[in-house]
Amino acid sequence: MTPKANEWSAVAQKRVLEKKTHVSFPQLKYPSLRDSGFKDPVQWLAGKVLDDGAEGLWRIHDKLYDLTSFIKKHPGGEEWLELTKGTDITEAFESHHLKPSTEKLLDKFYIKDAVTPRNSPFTFKEDGFYRTLKRLVYEELKRIPKDANKTSDRITDGLFIVLLCCSSLASWVTVYWLSVLWCVVAAVSLALLTVTCHNFIHRRTNWRMFLFNMSMWSYRFLSVFLRRGFFKAHYGWHDAIGFTLPFIMWLTSGAPFLHVVYTWMWINCTGSLLFFLIAVNAAHHHPDAIKDGDQPSTETPDWGEHQLEALLDRKDVNSNSFGVATLFGDHALHHMFPTLDHAVLKYLHPIFIEHCKLFEANYRVSTQFKMVVGQFEEVMRTRFQTSDERKIKSLRD
Repeated sequence: MTPKANEWSAVAQKRVLEKKTHVSFPQLKYPSLRDSGFKDPVQWLAGKVLDDGAEGLWRIHDKLYDLTSFIKKHPGGEEWLELTKGTDITEAFESHHLKPSTEKLLDKFYIKDAVTPRNSPFTFKEDGFYRTLKRLVYEELKRIPKDANKTSDRITDGLFIVLLCCSSLASWVTVYWLSVLWCVVAAVSLALLTVTCHNFIHRRTNWRMFLFNMSMWSYRFLSVFLRRGFFKAHYGWHDAIGFTLPFIMWLTSGAPFLHVVYTWMWINCTGSLLFFLIAVNAAHHHPDAIKDGDQPSTETPDWGEHQLEALLDRKDVNSNSFGVATLFGDHALHHMFPTLDHAVLKYLHPIFIEHCKLFEANYRVSTQFKMVVGQFEEVMRTRFQTSDERKIKSLRD
């Protein structure tokens, strides 16, 4: 039985100490392997295999599928299916596939129904918020300009050109004189380009950024070789593309190799710091956004509505295409439809707002400045929030 709102904080804190269950959703199992071993993404997936009831197959809702023969044909790449074998991929499947025909394709790979209930609280009802919105978006995408994604192409290309210009400058003047300029300009470009691509994992950095980045990179790199068959299965020639930048720096500048490596590491560390500053202030780190331990609006929320509980959009960023592409703008729609180009999202915004009003969803907007301030307020928050408290704040704002 869910505790009353005024009792929630004390009960949630007790769950934290016991580590027997999820905090916000006590009906779910505490994640296996969370407190032991490497504590990296690979181990997290191994824990999901133990908890998801997929029986070595792929689980979507309450059905099990064998996608082995489809791995090579998967438009999203082989690795996504390889890594998630044996887990529940319901949320990923729903948010990454808009075409109704994709669900019909699954019938070819159906094996049987799952025996255990899903270890996830989220629902995807046909008449619910997310499924209804997904159908509206699919139809709206047919009406937007066909060249809408060119805006993102121009932004990405422009940032890449800045990087190339820095590389060219390094060949004209000794790298010693350009170290500071290179680090600042190239790091900013690299950070914005990385955010735009959206395919890199968020990395935390702090004031010890050089040591921290080196130690985490070494740890992650070595863990690959300690996992049987992982290197062979998940690493290819394309993983070496990132090393072309220091190679070009060394080739064109004539600087000592160690100095180039040092400069390149500072570019990556500074870029990581800027990326962190962009990401941490983008949408989630605010006291009005739900965090694990806060009381959810319901024990089985619609997946889409719960995404809105977990973020605040920024109205001053959403109005600018460059800001949207480089600062995680239109963040609510980005969560709902992560495979869509950011330049497309502005065309979906009107129907999204109307949909939120129809379902009385808790969609909230703020400003970039307030999100920065909210980041520090969130760090200082010491108690869990109830759903009633969030509703009162939302009405007040």
